[in-house]
Amino acid sequence: MSIKSIEVLNVMAFQRQWRKNNEDCNTFDVKSGDTSSDSFRLDFCDGINILLGENGVGKTTLLKMIYAATQWSIPQTDAGKTKRLADFFSSNLSDTDLLKNYGRKEEHAYYEVSDGEHSFKNSLSHKGIFNYDQWLRLNIQSVYIPTMEMLSHSKGFLALDKKFKLPFDGTQVDIIVNASLPEARELPEFMERILEKISKAIDGTVVVEDDTFYVIKTDGRKVDFSLEAEGLRKLGLLWKLIRNGLLERGTILLWDEPEANLNPELFPLVVDILLELEEAGIQIFVATHSYNLAKYFEIRRKREEQVLYHNLYRAPADMAPEYEPFKTADNGYGLEIYGRSAKYLSMLKGNKIVAADDSLLEEAIEKKMFD
Repeated sequence: MSIKSIEVLNVMAFQRQWRKNNEDCNTFDVKSGDTSSDSFRLDFCDGINILLGENGVGKTTLLKMIYAATQWSIPQTDAGKTKRLADFFSSNLSDTDLLKNYGRKEEHAYYEVSDGEHSFKNSLSHKGIFNYDQWLRLNIQSVYIPTMEMLSHSKGFLALDKKFKLPFDGTQVDIIVNASLPEARELPEFMERILEKISKAIDGTVVVEDDTFYVIKTDGRKVDFSLEAEGLRKLGLLWKLIRNGLLERGTILLWDEPEANLNPELFPLVVDILLELEEAGIQIFVATHSYNLAKYFEIRRKREEQVLYHNLYRAPADMAPEYEPFKTADNGYGLEIYGRSAKYLSMLKGNKIVAADDSLLEEAIEKKMFD
């Protein structure tokens, strides 16, 4: 099972601006959930999808929408699994809070996730979910690794959150739940090899005792997880997720900024592991600001179709030729989020990450020539 596409309209950063003569940019049928619009859309590959772009263009939002949709595909006895999208941003928000920034409240706002045959459509403006009966049976298993490292905060966390609704988002709660699950009795041989690679990097293995995570070092020392370097904690979390049997064929892994606080020397290890997981039938979504991490995927992949890059960027609304630009209150032009996909980084025009790397190189050359 893999996610083939996502469409978003008027949610968070994905806002379509007012049009010339105040024309509506979409129409909506409440009964069927059908929409005629110029919504944002990305099509994904079955392998590793890398989301690139400057801050605020919606990379994390897309990951959380995909994660929310997969959670709704699982027949649940635990009502907490079917969270509202807002719960994956903060426990103190409602879905309508995700719409506050777009200009016309009467416009339709939704996100739709599809596997190519079925779709999950959540209309936030009309508070309805469409095609849910078909989607519910798909049972799409997924794991979301948030940017913030959470296992060092695990002591008593789940009990406190259940009682007091702590100000953490649903992805941060879920990762502690997933890492705390019992370990799988048996793992495929290639998974054991991946665990060995991670164990070598963190110099040990990860255990959980009384809601607290520890790294058992190769010399026998038991080190509290919070005392490890944060980059190594990320690898330790990945070790635990694999050891618990949560990453298997048909699973979807969503990882927000794996490079955060990670020594760049470990980038090749992380990339190699993710490529191995993809070869085992796991679809992967990565959001990153790191040119080096993104480039390693291109260099180390074994086949071209294994990795697809998606560049998210802001541009004037008139880049879509059928519409006029929207003039904002400060006399600037309204900017909308666009996406372009390619198999190679160099093919992504207007990529701010590549541009920043080029600027640094140019500045270094100029400095060398001046010296």
